[in-house]
Amino acid sequence: MKADIIGNIKRKFFSYEHTGDIFKDLLGGIIVALVSIPISMGYAQIAGLPMQYGLYGSVIPILLFGLLTSSRDFVFGVDAAPAALVGTTLATLEIQPGSDEAMRIVPLIALLVSGWLLLFFIFRAGRIVRYISEPVMGGFVSGICCTIILMQVPKLFGGSAGIGEAPELIKHIICELPQFNGWSMLMGGLVIITIVLFRHIAPKIPMSAVIMAAGVILGCCLPLADAGVKLLPEVTPGFPAPRLPVSGFDFNEISELLFDSLSIAAVILSESLLASQSCASKDGYRLTPNREILAYSLANLSASLWGCCPVNGSVSRTGIVRQFGVRSQWMSVFAACAMLAVLFAAAPLIGLLPVPVLTAIVISALSGACEFSLAKRLFKTSRQEFLIFMAAFFGVLVFGTVYGVIIGIVLSFFAVIVKAVTPPREFMGVIPGREGFYSLERSREARPLKHAVIYRFGGNMFFANTETIRNDLEAAVKDDTSCVIINAGAVSSIDTAAAGELLDLYKYFRSRNVRFYMTEHIGAVNDSLRRFGADELIKNGAVRMTIALALRDAEIHKPYELEGSGNEEKAGGTGTAENDDPEQGVFGGLQAELEWALGDSAEDFKKELTEEIYQSLKADDELSAETVEKISSLTRWGRLNMFDEDELLDRLETRLLDRAIRHPDQAERIVNALEERRRVIEARMPGMDSKVMKRIRRRRLERAGRLCENDPEAFERRREKRLKYLSILEKTNPLLAQRYRSVYRDVLSLYEEKDENL
Repeated sequence: MKADIIGNIKRKFFSYEHTGDIFKDLLGGIIVALVSIPISMGYAQIAGLPMQYGLYGSVIPILLFGLLTSSRDFVFGVDAAPAALVGTTLATLEIQPGSDEAMRIVPLIALLVSGWLLLFFIFRAGRIVRYISEPVMGGFVSGICCTIILMQVPKLFGGSAGIGEAPELIKHIICELPQFNGWSMLMGGLVIITIVLFRHIAPKIPMSAVIMAAGVILGCCLPLADAGVKLLPEVTPGFPAPRLPVSGFDFNEISELLFDSLSIAAVILSESLLASQSCASKDGYRLTPNREILAYSLANLSASLWGCCPVNGSVSRTGIVRQFGVRSQWMSVFAACAMLAVLFAAAPLIGLLPVPVLTAIVISALSGACEFSLAKRLFKTSRQEFLIFMAAFFGVLVFGTVYGVIIGIVLSFFAVIVKAVTPPREFMGVIPGREGFYSLERSREARPLKHAVIYRFGGNMFFANTETIRNDLEAAVKDDTSCVIINAGAVSSIDTAAAGELLDLYKYFRSRNVRFYMTEHIGAVNDSLRRFGADELIKNGAVRMTIALALRDAEIHKPYELEGSGNEEKAGGTGTAENDDPEQGVFGGLQAELEWALGDSAEDFKKELTEEIYQSLKADDELSAETVEKISSLTRWGRLNMFDEDELLDRLETRLLDRAIRHPDQAERIVNALEERRRVIEARMPGMDSKVMKRIRRRRLERAGRLCENDPEAFERRREKRLKYLSILEKTNPLLAQRYRSVYRDVLSLYEEKDENL
């Protein structure tokens, strides 16, 4: 990690290609410092600290963050959300803002926040951000901003700031009206109008810094105090020494702050990480989330050492510097240096700034941080997510920050549950002249297949939505329906109840002479079916890799007959062209359907099925027609994929070689039964020279090669039996021997080459 951080610093600070880039970062850093002066002072007061501590929090924390972060232009410092949460905590503890007790408690909160963030770093908690939905975060941030605005409103007209939630704050505003000063209100109102106006017509101009300078000039030139306009208290020049904020605290006091500090740490993590990831995504590079969390932790540690409130990423200041083409964290270094210059050289000027000017700057910044544009977009696109936004927003306003977040998160999970219970689903058909299957609802040209219901389920299957599946399918099945297919391509997991319901549906439709299939899902779903006792679906062929395979197993072949049409209107290809064969596109090589359906159990199943058929043949000395039928039907697992059938025939033939050699009179019947089944396989291929046939031959050769490499003795026994078996056929039935040699051409060549080497 140390080497990564050092390398990151070198890349960020020493990789300029053009000299002009450093001047962009210099300009951006100065702008960050100028904008941060009024905003950080205001937020420090909101957090219950004297305003100069906002300036202190804009030096070392932002410098440390700039050195450690993997972001190129994200701004860190004193910001709205943590300040508001700290102010709320002080109000809960009945601590007066600006008091000695507040100056003692707030740095301790920052230290605890740093500790929580360090734990988040150790446990790589950056991934939890994905579980906080955008509507919850937007409503939460907007609620905090509006709460702070209500706190600050009395200061616009000469009153004092309030504390609490919206009802208490509105009551406080009314109670402060007797303190109303017209000059203060006029000054504050003009500042807000000017900043909002320039935000739209000239966003690159840092109006907050310009207006702050204008306010200082007014405070110097006009007798504002005589007119009843309050001025900020004077700030002592200089920068304090660090001090660990743990002296004089007992364990009980710290334990009372643990939950509040955890809430603040979670807000810093989620808001900063989401915002910085958004910037990185726009610029085409990737953040290192865990390094970001470490940077947050150390920045807050430094804030606590200098007596400041917790610090956070600033979306508004990041948006400002991005307009000036900032490309590295030199911007943070320059901003910290500029703030130090202000503290040492310009601190006395701060006492000339009118309070309504600073308050108006803070309110303007907070109004820009509100996410009402998101609420507007959600109202148009998703009323459900809009309600979640508003619930989090009003939850923060009415009940406080923690309860607002809890309300929003609970509603988010409720929305997820509702979506899971009633996921998107639709019935599918085909479009004449085109391949594939299409939604009947969204494709006007799509037509349902005659005798078949194809149903796409758009979510995972669990106990709460199985009734939805049953109701949809039962309503769709008609008297002439012979096949029901669930397209489960969107299903990645099922639970016990869903597995039981699928098995019940299979039995229910089978009792009505309707074949039931589940297709397109990932192999892990088959593992769950077996684990939950629904392996009958797999063994009886009710799970297939594709819709096309399920239709073919149900004796519904291309070209498909469409619902409500005569035989003259069909769709889905001819069923004879090579690219019409669904297995060529599905298997993409040599993947077998049994391996998809049975996973690690596929090999055992093949052995069991081979042994079952062999034992039937062994017990039947006369080799009756029923026994031979076992070879040519192979229906225990529905219709096997052609690769699986070929391998099964290969395994079965190996077991039957001894019998054929001992009983030459039965050899022809055995090989005829095997060849009959092979002809069924080949009838489903475009031709003997097709790519599918080549893949089957290559697979046969690979199986023989693996056996030769892994078990030479077994390979030798099989080689001798096959060659002896072939010599018997050449004497008794030359034509059959010729066909046998054609089927096993490559494998026999391998056997004969080995025989020549011997």
